[in-house]
This record gives sequence, structure tokens and C-alpha cells, in this order.
Amino acid sequence: MQLFYNPDITPGTTLFLFDKEESRHIVKVLRKKEGDFIQITNGKGALFTAEITFANEKKCEVTVSTEEFFEPAPYELHLAVAPTKLNDRYEWFLEKAVEIGITRITPIICEHSERIAFKADRFEKIIQAAMKQSLQYYLPILHEPVPFNTFVNEPHEGDLFIAHCEETDKKLLKHALQPNKKITILIGPEGDFSTKEIMTALGLGYVPVSLGNTRLRTETAAIVAAHSVAFVNEG
Repeated sequence: MQLFYNPDITPGTTLFLFDKEESRHIVKVLRKKEGDFIQITNGKGALFTAEITFANEKKCEVTVSTEEFFEPAPYELHLAVAPTKLNDRYEWFLEKAVEIGITRITPIICEHSERIAFKADRFEKIIQAAMKQSLQYYLPILHEPVPFNTFVNEPHEGDLFIAHCEETDKKLLKHALQPNKKITILIGPEGDFSTKEIMTALGLGYVPVSLGNTRLRTETAAIVAAHSVAFVNEG
């Protein structure tokens, strides 16, 4: 199944025209022709099956034959993850987290952060590609990076967790999670959260959690957290 993403297609659409870039990809790269069927999602739960009626690499036109709507997952996961020193590690995290299942991602700038900027356009493309590859119909939201203190002082619904490496009393995340919940998890940079940041989060209601017995890289910790939440919500 070849899944395409376009946020402009809406329920009730019967005729849809792709822009030049996507038309070229469909006709020139994938060699789709008139009479071929493709599937399109708008990233908001809708899935459209459409027939190519005009195969032109500058403007590919399709006629929608069927549309379906899929309910979102019974849980929401918001991962707030500090940018990694190397961009490719964060890109790997984004790709895998989307494949596993995630609702929102916010890069948080911490006291020990070594990187404070990233290429939002590239990250957005990675998220879109991962959504299509894993055949999902909801596009995760990528927020702008914010300072740690700004993020934790904003209101967040549901259960709040902070994963850190300090030797204090912590629950294993898998034991702290409950299904069908809204969940926010903080994942720190390579140098971990500072003691001050940890204490700030705890004072605001975040529950300290462990992701296991080994020390994990930022991107690995984020994937373990995402998988733990998905596992609890399976079935």
C-alpha cells in the first residue's frame, strides 16, 4: 500500500489536484499512470482512495472513490525531549517514535543542552515520511523548541513524568503507566537534567521514573519511553 499525505484534502472531496512537487513524485518517480489507484491521508484520521484521472508531472489529478475515518489511539503521548548533540540522532528518534506511536513532540532546551537549534522543516518531513511508512492516519505535532522552565510551567493534561539518572527514589515507567491516559514524559540531554530542573519538575507534579537499569542515550531513552506507553495500551 502506497500512502500519500496531503493536509489540504478534506472529507467530502471528490476531485483533488496535487501540487507540482508531489505530482512529479507520483508521475515521474513512482511512475503512476491514469487508472491507477492511490491512498491519501490528511493526517487527521481520514483515508481516501482515489483514482488518477490526469497523470501529469506538473499537476496530477485524482478522483476520490471512497473515504474512511479512523478514530485516534485511546491514549495521547507528549514527549518533551532535549535536542541531541548530533542532529541525526534526533532524526532517528523522531522516525522511530512516530512509527511506534506518539501524539506530540516538543524539543526542550535544558541547562546541560549542547544544541539549542534544529532544522524544523527537515524534522517535519521525517515525521511525515514515518507516518506514511507506518500506515498511520494522524500526523504527530512537532512544537517549537522551548526552555525547560517554560515547558514545565505550562499546563499539561494527564499524567506527568520525568525520566532522569540521579540516584533517588523512582518508579519504573512501565509500572507507573496506566492505559488510556494523556501522558507527558520529559527526557533530558546527554548530560541529564540538572538537579535544579529535577526539583522544579517534582515541585510541579512530575513523577520521577526510571527507564531501566542501564544508562541510555537521549534518543534511546525517548524510544524506550514511547514503546513503554504503546505496550501498556496494546490490545
